[in-house]
Amino acid sequence: MELDKVYFFTATILDWKLLLLPDKHKSILIQSLAYLVNAGKLKVYAFVIMPNHIHIIWEFLEQNGKEMPHASFMKYTSHLIQKDLRKNSPNDLKSFAVNSFNRDFQFWQRNSLATEVYTPSVVIQKLNYIYNNPCNGKWMLAASPINYTFSSAYFYETGKDEFGFLTHIGERL
Repeated sequence: MELDKVYFFTATILDWKLLLLPDKHKSILIQSLAYLVNAGKLKVYAFVIMPNHIHIIWEFLEQNGKEMPHASFMKYTSHLIQKDLRKNSPNDLKSFAVNSFNRDFQFWQRNSLATEVYTPSVVIQKLNYIYNNPCNGKWMLAASPINYTFSSAYFYETGKDEFGFLTHIGERL
């Protein structure tokens, strides 16, 4: 991924485990996004956090130290989730153990998908996909996209940014 380009990004929890089911884990992701936005590292245009994956439309503005903001996001959220599991659910933590030279646990799958979005029609398609994800037959997490708390759908419907870090994609396209 490159700076100053808009991407549709999907990251999945290892083996599709429902690690993000607890709201406290979803909140870790939101806090990390807020930090990176407030630090001027990225803009978040849209997102949804599902029980085992996240979709984000974002743009990287500058590196976070020596790494791209998405790498910081993945590492930091992994660290905080590991800390929570170590304290509150050590048996759950064991299911993420890996035999690796540089880590004991892995939460995110290595094959995160980033696709550049550069036309309004592609952006609208991705927004619709993101917002309907919690409402589809498999998940049924909300009756309507705007009723799902861990999504930016409410922002696009009402103009109210309850997270304090969203930028409307219309400002970019």
